[in-house]
Amino acid sequence: MSESQISRMTVDDIRGQLRRRGVSGISALRKPELVRTLARTMRAEGRGGAARRSTGPAGRPSASRGSAAKKTTAARRSPAKSAPAARATGARAKATGTRKAAPARAKAAPARAKATSTRAKAAPSRAKAAPARATAAPSRAKVTSSRATAARKSASARAKATPTRGRASSRSIGSSQLITSLADRPERPGRSLVTRNHEVIQRWARARGAKPATIAGTERGDRPGVLTFNMPGYRESSRIREVTWDDWFRTFDSRRLNLIYQEQLRDGRQSNFFRTENPNREDG
Repeated sequence: MSESQISRMTVDDIRGQLRRRGVSGISALRKPELVRTLARTMRAEGRGGAARRSTGPAGRPSASRGSAAKKTTAARRSPAKSAPAARATGARAKATGTRKAAPARAKAAPARAKATSTRAKAAPSRAKAAPARATAAPSRAKVTSSRATAARKSASARAKATPTRGRASSRSIGSSQLITSLADRPERPGRSLVTRNHEVIQRWARARGAKPATIAGTERGDRPGVLTFNMPGYRESSRIREVTWDDWFRTFDSRRLNLIYQEQLRDGRQSNFFRTENPNREDG
């Protein structure tokens, strides 16, 4: 229906049409305004009826549109208003997290207490270990001292085993292999050897059944004279008189004698050759 057709209607009919369509605020409107309002309302009905909800008479916003505007304004303002609320929510969340963390800390406290107790228990162990280390220090010192003593004894033994030299030293001293301990072995069969080591001399003599001896008539007071060995089947003589090893070695050391000897002949058989040499005299 066009505006010209609506204008031929009476004012009451137009108002009745508007009231049926839910348009309010029309009692004060004149006929031209009522015609335009009804025409606009009917056109809106043709587009889906949205005009009744969105507009009032004479194109003014309806009450529902004003409410929507108010809601939009409130929505725009809500973020500013909600910021404190968000902060409050965050604070409550933190408080909740703090309350949740409190039991966790309470549970962790016994663990820390146990760790402290463990360290406290370990402290006496360390304290006990300290005296042990202190006790071990003298032991190490003793071991070091023992090693030093052994080294000195070894050096002394080597010095004692080293052949002495003098104006009467024989040439065989220089060509003989030096034997300073039981671990030393001849380089080859038939090798001439020289030593002053007591253990080496005793081993050599016992292997041949030889006994320490001296030549009768060469004694010097109560001390043995010329040193030799009483060896069965070798250099037997009625002048040989046996003595103790202590007397034999006492004389051997006091005169600074050397023993020149052999372990084997060149063909590998056992050798009984020996000779005591005094580097300061022609005879041993």
